[in-house]
Amino acid sequence: MRFVSVSELCGQSADVWKTLAKEKDLVVTSNGKPIALLWAVSDENLKESLCSLRRFRGQAAATAMQQASVRAGTDRRPLKDINAEINATRRQR
Repeated sequence: MRFVSVSELCGQSADVWKTLAKEKDLVVTSNGKPIALLWAVSDENLKESLCSLRRFRGQAAATAMQQASVRAGTDRRPLKDINAEINATRRQR
């Protein structure tokens, strides 16, 4: 995977777009640290690419919630307690 800096992206954008077309994805860096991904798409694969990105974000969010649950110790709560909390929240609505 190829890395390009923000300054390279701004100053030599035409070259970056050509590289993106060839490489299919690039990592954008700022001060040597990754800050963004550039992912080549076309009319033919735009919908599929967006679905893949959204699916990845959903999986990443679920993983983050699971890790937070483990850190907080709530992953060991009995189902009875979980259902009671859900029902209490529903009654408040």
